[in-house]
Amino acid sequence: MTAAGFLDRSRIVAPPGWSRWLIPPAALSIHLAIGQAYAWSVFKDPLSATLLKGSSWSGTLSALPFTLGIVMLGVSAALFGTAVDHRGPRWAMVVATACFSAGFLISAAGVALGQFWLVIVGYGFVGGIGLGIGYISPVSTLIKWFPDRPGMATGIAIMGFGGGALIASPWSSSMLSAFGATGPNAAPGGIAKTFLIMGIGYAIFMSMGWLLIRVPADGWRPAGWNPASVRERPLVSTANVSAKNAVKTPQFWLLWVVLCFNVTAGIGILERAAPLYQDFFRGEAPAKGLAAIAAGFVAILSLANMLGRFVWSSTSDLIGRKNIYRIYLGVGAMLYLVLLFVGNVNKALFLICAMLILSFYGAGFATVPAYLRDLFGTYEVGAIHGRLLTAWSVAGVLGPIIVDALADRQQRAGLSGPVLYTFSFDIMIALLIVGFICNELIKPVDPKFHEPVSGDLASAGRAE
Repeated sequence: MTAAGFLDRSRIVAPPGWSRWLIPPAALSIHLAIGQAYAWSVFKDPLSATLLKGSSWSGTLSALPFTLGIVMLGVSAALFGTAVDHRGPRWAMVVATACFSAGFLISAAGVALGQFWLVIVGYGFVGGIGLGIGYISPVSTLIKWFPDRPGMATGIAIMGFGGGALIASPWSSSMLSAFGATGPNAAPGGIAKTFLIMGIGYAIFMSMGWLLIRVPADGWRPAGWNPASVRERPLVSTANVSAKNAVKTPQFWLLWVVLCFNVTAGIGILERAAPLYQDFFRGEAPAKGLAAIAAGFVAILSLANMLGRFVWSSTSDLIGRKNIYRIYLGVGAMLYLVLLFVGNVNKALFLICAMLILSFYGAGFATVPAYLRDLFGTYEVGAIHGRLLTAWSVAGVLGPIIVDALADRQQRAGLSGPVLYTFSFDIMIALLIVGFICNELIKPVDPKFHEPVSGDLASAGRAE
């Protein structure tokens, strides 16, 4: 068996009787690993205390590997989306495993050599390519295995991406502590060892995904499911649109803005979660204890991010994608408003608001593939999804810049505490309102963009 043959889609067509419930675990093994990106804030203080010591822009600089990683996620998803559709999920998962793991190894070398730019290139550029290809690799496969419940199916897999930090945050924190890479006297060697172990560990864990993944045979349907019996909603189409035509529609770009601003509103908090909690509640615990609590806060937000992806996305199968995004955007704006008034007065309310915002943030990712399926059909939905994820790239820059840069500016002005985030939260509210309006403007796709029915109706439902 050649390597190319092993990775070819034709070798992973499921035999009769294959259980489709084996596919979500395969997807989860990839998404739980690359979801480590959401725990990046745990590395911000150690890097600031070592490689970036003395810089007044350490908060912004320490976010650069994460920011570039999210940018490359969207860029690589857009560039390789069509290849993922045509070559199949095993090829994509192997490439994602290689790039994501290599990113950690390059970063380990960068820290050991005292070269922060290697961390940016390793984690951000190389690892970011792994993020993008790994993120989209199972999505269209899941939609084809679960045509009766697309929101639930994508929610299960993308839930793993949100929950990745739930594993990575305590794991990386414990290693950083054990290797002496925390506190004012942090040792860069401890950070390097942590990156090295994570790179090897994730390579092993992600391998389970590409070994297990299968695609459905042509013409396969779930037992007892008849496409003709599906009750159509106003925005659910039975037609198909190619990736080339999809980007010509206003629906694609309206949804692009919706995703971009919903992501921006959540990623700014998530990327700075640990420092943000410490800024809001500094003085209520010793510095070391506060850092441990902040790491727990990151884990709690990751749990909300993870559960929101499954719960809200599954709910969208019942109430529709447009209605669920009304909740994500409208209620999300009100929650930010509550944070502005609550500040550090009520920990419980602060936590509830932050958890709901992050649940909506994660759910937006999990619901958008099903939204795309509704609007553009299953034909090249993976490629369309990849192009839409460029919105994530933009948000990956906007979110950290809005929160980190404004907080750094306020700190240089001598301010501290919740006031560091007042202006950035105002901006988030405005962005969510704009996203809400764009969601309201989404209508069914004009038939002129549909693929000819006589051409490849069968290929629209082909195995990926």
